[in-house]
Amino acid sequence: MHTTALVLFSGGQDSTTCLADALSRFERVETLGFEYGQRHRIEMDVRHTVREALCERFPQWASRLGEDHLLNVDALSQLGGSSLTQEVAFAMQADGLPNTFVPGRNLLFLTLAGALAYRRGLQVIVTGVCETDYSGYPDCRDDTMKAMQLALSLGLDRRLVIETPLMWIDKAQTWAMAHRLGGDALVDMIVEHTHTCYLGDRVHRHAWGYGCGSCPACALRQAGWERYKGA
Repeated sequence: MHTTALVLFSGGQDSTTCLADALSRFERVETLGFEYGQRHRIEMDVRHTVREALCERFPQWASRLGEDHLLNVDALSQLGGSSLTQEVAFAMQADGLPNTFVPGRNLLFLTLAGALAYRRGLQVIVTGVCETDYSGYPDCRDDTMKAMQLALSLGLDRRLVIETPLMWIDKAQTWAMAHRLGGDALVDMIVEHTHTCYLGDRVHRHAWGYGCGSCPACALRQAGWERYKGA
């Protein structure tokens, strides 16, 4: 039985829901964030607020929440070509993928997470990737996660499990999952403190949280919220 986990934690809705889920199931949970030159770097700041809010509002989880780790992988921004790392308009590329796709990002994140989990003695890596209601990223697919789990386990010569709690649910169901885990208190905390907007907008407040209201991430979060509230 697995008792420890490392959650890839950006400070957004998805990773916060995954963190809450991990805290409800594992005895020790650590978090890992990445700086990669993202335009919405504000997510790095809200991570600490979200962790503190979780401990304050859910004291039963506080003793389980361990260290937070932050790694700099700005080599991703040096590769260029993504609207998440450059001041370019959001658009579709010739290959059919949105230009918010950062090639290799999740592959690199999981490789580094595997190395950290190895050093920290953590058994499970939790990531909020999703194939049901996502932006078309190939490195979010279930097959990719299974391949990475095998590669890490072989390459590190230690059994590591990659869990993807959101893989087969959409954004409305992600809101519902948060409610099952922590009721209105967790949903309200996610609305108020997490960050999703690709433009890093923490000025405009909507029913579903802060954001520009027009970027792809805001559109997805808003649509999920409206389906969740209308259910």
